[in-house]
Amino acid sequence: MGKVVELVRLVRSSSRFGDLVIVEADLKPLAVLLLVGATIAFFLTACSSERPATVNVAAAVAPSPASAQETPSKTSGSEFYETSGPVVVENQVDVAAQREGVVAKILVDVGSPVRKGQLLAQLDDRQLTAQHDAAFAKAAAVEQDAKNWETEIKLVETDLSRDEELYKYNLITLQQLEHSRYKLIGAKQQREREVQSTNEARANAKALQLELDKMRILAPFDGVVARRYVRVGQKVVVNDRLFWVTATGPLNVKFTLPEEFIGKIKTGAEVQVAAPLAPAARWPAKVTLVSPVVDPSSATIEVQARVQGTPSDLRPGMTVNVRVRNP
Repeated sequence: MGKVVELVRLVRSSSRFGDLVIVEADLKPLAVLLLVGATIAFFLTACSSERPATVNVAAAVAPSPASAQETPSKTSGSEFYETSGPVVVENQVDVAAQREGVVAKILVDVGSPVRKGQLLAQLDDRQLTAQHDAAFAKAAAVEQDAKNWETEIKLVETDLSRDEELYKYNLITLQQLEHSRYKLIGAKQQREREVQSTNEARANAKALQLELDKMRILAPFDGVVARRYVRVGQKVVVNDRLFWVTATGPLNVKFTLPEEFIGKIKTGAEVQVAAPLAPAARWPAKVTLVSPVVDPSSATIEVQARVQGTPSDLRPGMTVNVRVRNP
């Protein structure tokens, strides 16, 4: 029994270093079992006594729940939101041929400033001009015939009045009076036919005049010739492009903004526009149109602004930078 006590004393003194020392093993089986059980209980007690210290250290290092939920304060971003978009004008069209023909003259070239109604080119209209002149001559002749029948009706009316007086005194027969009446009716009918022919001749002459006008290629508005697609002697058909004419102002800029700007960017708001080649030079522009819907594919809204003044560095078709004040 003394050996068992001595062994336990050795184990307790050595457990601090994690070593198990067995001095003697000549113990009875029951004693050995008691010794092993006491040793395991000792180790469990030692481990459990050291674990709270570890937990206390972790608790001291871990932040408090309040400090763990703290986030940095939201800082304000840039004063301006920057985007880009094309410079456009309201009037910009291809001038197309409205009638088949051969180009006889070209009076302007690329870069030529034009005024509304100015002649750009002339198609060969000699045959159409002859038809037009013949139609107007026919209309004039038919109109003259209608006037002649007006005079004839007046004469017939005079004869009828005379015959009615003669018939009262039985100087002419009833058949003669009826003949004068039918003659007046026939004259009026002939006058109506001549008037109808006159209207038809005038309508035909007017239609030829419209076709003749189509041979003259005119500028649809004030602007500049951006492209020329034809040359003298070229045959064109209906809808063939002849010129591309574009207005030079007013200049508008189309761009998009994030949906966060809905209700915050309004008509009349001022933005700044700058050309990429000269970013230091900026021109003011006022918002003229804000789309009421959001593009679901990009979550943006379309905005249009009109550039103030006449900046010489901006041209239709350019892509410019736009600065919008953040809301």
